[in-house]
Amino acid sequence: MISAGEFRNGVTIELDNAVFQIIEFQHVKPGKGAAFVRTKLKNIKNGGVVERTFRPTEKCPTAHIDRSDMQYLYNDGSLYYFMDTTTYDQIALSVNEIGDALKFVKENEMVKVCSHKGSVFAVEPPLFVELVVTDTEPGFKGDTATGATKPAVVETGATVYVPLFVDQGEKIKIDTRTGEYLSRV
Repeated sequence: MISAGEFRNGVTIELDNAVFQIIEFQHVKPGKGAAFVRTKLKNIKNGGVVERTFRPTEKCPTAHIDRSDMQYLYNDGSLYYFMDTTTYDQIALSVNEIGDALKFVKENEMVKVCSHKGSVFAVEPPLFVELVVTDTEPGFKGDTATGATKPAVVETGATVYVPLFVDQGEKIKIDTRTGEYLSRV
C-alpha cells in the first residue's frame, strides 16, 4: 500500500479494478481547507488517461509490473510469438495486444514483455535499433541547406523520414520511441 502523499511519477497503483501509472502528480495546499494530491493517471491496459484527486492520507495498493526479456521469434499473420530465453517457454500475443510496438523490431531480437498478474498488456522494443534502408528515392548533392527529409522504407516495412543523403542499402539508427532517424551506422 502506498499513500497519496508518497506518489511519484512512474509508480503503478491498482484503482477501481484497473492498473494505473502515475504520469503527473501535484501536492496542493490551498489557503483554506485541507491539502490534496492532484494526479493524472494512465490506464496501462487501454492507454486512457484520467485525472483524479486524493487526500494525502488515502492509500492505494501498489501494482507489481513484471518486465521480462523475451526474444521475438516470428509473426504468422494474426499472432506474434515470443520465447523466454532462460526457460524456452513460448507465448503468442495477438495483434491487438501488440499494437505498433514491433514496427521497428526484426525477428530474433530481444524485447521486454510487460505483464500484471500473468496478463500481458504491452511489449517494449529496444530504445534504439539499427535497420537497413530497403527503398528510398535517390538524394541530390548539394540539396541539404534546408535540412530536408525524404521517406525511406526499412527492412521491417516501417517508413522513416531520413535526410536526403541516405541511400538505399545503408544501415541507419532509429529511436523506437519517436520513430525518428538518428544517424547512419
